[in-house]
Amino acid sequence: MLPDFRVRQRDYLLEIARALTGELDLDPLLSRIARISAELLGGHAGLIVLRQEGGWRVGASFGISPAFLEHLSPLLADIPDQGDPQRFELPEVNRRLQRITQAASMGLLTGVGLPLIARQEIVGVIFVFRSYAGTFSAEDRALLQGFATQAATAVHNARLYAAVSAQKQDLAAVLESSADGIFILDPKLCFIGFNRACARMTGLGAEDALGQEHAAVIRWLRREPGLALEQAVAGGWPLSAQATLYVEGDLLKRTGEPLSVGITYAPALSPDGKLRSIVGNLRDITKFREAEEVKSTFISIISHELRTPVALIKGYVGTLRREDAQWDPAVIRDSLAVIEDEADRLAQLIDDLLDASRLQAGGLALQRADVALDQLARRLTERFGTQTKRHSFRVDFPPDFPPIAGDEDRLSQVISNLLSNAVKYSPEGGAITVRGQVRGGEVVVSVADQGPGIPLQDAPRVFDRFYRSSETARMTKGAGLGLYLAKAVVEAHGGRIWVEAQPGPGACISFSLPRPSA
Repeated sequence: MLPDFRVRQRDYLLEIARALTGELDLDPLLSRIARISAELLGGHAGLIVLRQEGGWRVGASFGISPAFLEHLSPLLADIPDQGDPQRFELPEVNRRLQRITQAASMGLLTGVGLPLIARQEIVGVIFVFRSYAGTFSAEDRALLQGFATQAATAVHNARLYAAVSAQKQDLAAVLESSADGIFILDPKLCFIGFNRACARMTGLGAEDALGQEHAAVIRWLRREPGLALEQAVAGGWPLSAQATLYVEGDLLKRTGEPLSVGITYAPALSPDGKLRSIVGNLRDITKFREAEEVKSTFISIISHELRTPVALIKGYVGTLRREDAQWDPAVIRDSLAVIEDEADRLAQLIDDLLDASRLQAGGLALQRADVALDQLARRLTERFGTQTKRHSFRVDFPPDFPPIAGDEDRLSQVISNLLSNAVKYSPEGGAITVRGQVRGGEVVVSVADQGPGIPLQDAPRVFDRFYRSSETARMTKGAGLGLYLAKAVVEAHGGRIWVEAQPGPGACISFSLPRPSA
């Protein structure tokens, strides 16, 4: 029969083995190692000091008062790093622990420290205290050293596990916070990962998507020409780890709404070339689609708006230059007037395009001064009154209408655009009214006509760049920039612009600007 001490040693070694193989959380593992080390050698207390970036620190203790640890920690933290921890730092750690042990116990405690070394790297030190007479024997040291080697490996593994866990948490946080949808499919094309952006774009929560087949979640209302994922996999995709698949189209959300998306599928292959998983990147491309639509609209509108005046100018110039005809002065005068009008129209279009491009580049610069909007409105209506015989103009401002601080040229552009639209979109004529009001800390200017008005469905978009309803585009010329620029100028002044609801026929557009005193 084994002596009691050997039995205890065997039991401790079994507990050590279970601790080393079953515990990967570093703090509980260190605490168990400190306790078992002390009990294994009949010690009064145990201490584990770990080496880490920036110095040494107490990792765990057993049987030591917190006050002693508070005094000990600063003594260990300032041990200098001299490049060779086994040669310089370990002896210094052991010396300081021995010194403070002797001083704190007045020579009653003895201690032994052995290094924790894993894969030729200094992990830390185990230090065991005894409160009874007698030194540590060679057998004690050998037993502790064997345990220290295993403990160092366990600490090293626990640190690796902690690092991997931290990286996993970081990766999960990155995936969850990504603006793009990221999902993972298993080889059977079922979801095993589904981040928050995917849930937002599909309208389906992660708890509902996980385990579902790809086709049940990614439902296409319309797909661009090319292979869907299921078709590509059936055809042998992927052939290599670098083979990505891109699919674009309108995704049908759970709510029934479409969303323009592009999905990039990237395979993850095992070392033997088998498909392990597929990572999908789901991106909302609505803005890109809108940009493409704006580009197409721009090309269509501008080409049309340029072609018409250029054709008229060319036609009239060609006619006037004919050598086989003699033209009356009145015909020549009328022809030159048309040429001048069309040239002005081209110049205005170019100015509008330049202003639109300045807005895209970072806004309009304003030259502020006091502006009397009532006087400005009267000047502009008088000018427009000479250009049309079908319309009458009325200016209605209160006598004490206050001036505002603004850029007179830009505000003139706003009112001119509103008056031009009022004339253009009331081809049958009628009264056009420019009205001013003072409302609290702002002034409001409205321009109303007696035309057919703005359709309800078009009202939210009339201030969009290049927007023109199909009916408007058929009836009148224009590039869809006037109200867009008016909105930009008003907002640059700190105001707002909107379509005003009014009884009866016609359209009314109002804008507000802050008063200086407000």
